[in-house]
Amino acid sequence: MQLKLVPGNSAGTVTAYYLKSQGSSWDEIDFEFLGNLSGDPYVVHTNVYTKGKGGREQQFYLWFDPTADFHTYSILWNPGHVIFYVDDRPIREFKNLESVGIPYPKNQPMRMYCSLWNADDWATRGGLVKTDWSQAPFTASFRNFTANACVLSNGVSSCSSNASSNNAWFSQELDSSSQKVLKWVQKNYMVYNYCKDAKRFPEGLPVECTVRNRKQIKI
Repeated sequence: MQLKLVPGNSAGTVTAYYLKSQGSSWDEIDFEFLGNLSGDPYVVHTNVYTKGKGGREQQFYLWFDPTADFHTYSILWNPGHVIFYVDDRPIREFKNLESVGIPYPKNQPMRMYCSLWNADDWATRGGLVKTDWSQAPFTASFRNFTANACVLSNGVSSCSSNASSNNAWFSQELDSSSQKVLKWVQKNYMVYNYCKDAKRFPEGLPVECTVRNRKQIKI
């Protein structure tokens, strides 16, 4: 999807672009763009939910002004990886680590959603900066949505047993060059990582944070 975010004083607003399944034990993959005061950087907020449980936030600044023009935000979701991309640069990878007991979103079909909503109780500086409604209307622009996916119809997936040979994305992963880009983005633009928030998890970091460097499962 190509997005151009709310310009000017967008504090308190959240522009969202995400995948979500149905029900009370849902899966979800989030791109959320947290508004800012004029001149301050947007925060890209990412999260992965499995069976209704999230809490896997990673946040980033961007290396450009996302309100000046359209930029491309992509999600790769296959049996082995969830990868978030900005203009084809990977910014985050969530691996399938079911082998060590970590749930992974792979059993529920998800739909794509977009929204723009008021979240001034938490979005900007933890809720300290509220939405200035005198700046309304707040407008974000979306265009050129494309998707390659397994389509669920009448309970049956369009992907056959040889899906990996018919759809390159089904087995796609980061090569060495992309891994270097990922590390560059995370070194220079990551502003929050739940895997490093020991204060939030006094009894120990989530398991995926301690095993994230292990080799991912084979598809």
